[in-house]
Amino acid sequence: MIRHAEPADVPVIHEMVRELADYEKALHEVRATEEQLREALFGERPAAFAHIAETDDGRVAGFALWFLNFSTWRGVHGIYLEDLYVRPQLRGGGHGKALLTELARLCVERGYERLEWSVLDWNTPSIAFYESLGARPQDEWSVYRLTDAALASLGAQGRGYG
Repeated sequence: MIRHAEPADVPVIHEMVRELADYEKALHEVRATEEQLREALFGERPAAFAHIAETDDGRVAGFALWFLNFSTWRGVHGIYLEDLYVRPQLRGGGHGKALLTELARLCVERGYERLEWSVLDWNTPSIAFYESLGARPQDEWSVYRLTDAALASLGAQGRGYG
């Protein structure tokens, strides 16, 4: 079963974020707190959304956390999937596909024209899974990111604009 996340799900979402980061060999990079997730998902101005996958007996199997993006070329919103995670012991049960299917359904229902996400190059099981659903890598694009000191430095240079 796939359902919208609720405020009571924040602790288990936070736990799974940490599990995912550990799987991706980046647990040391997780700074998000439960309160930050609660505010982002359920605060006065939600910036992100989440869906929960549950087993038949009501256990949380995984989650998808996403936000809206916008294509200037297409002139419409899309969904950017920040995290998709299914607990290892529950993989292979269709939970990941069900989460992606729900996000695709939302895109179609709302007139969004893209569902996008990133995957680590070494994560061949996930790549094979995504490609089996019809997703294709966007090899002509490279992801760039500013964080920490580089972000602070560039941001400090912007004082006085606008």
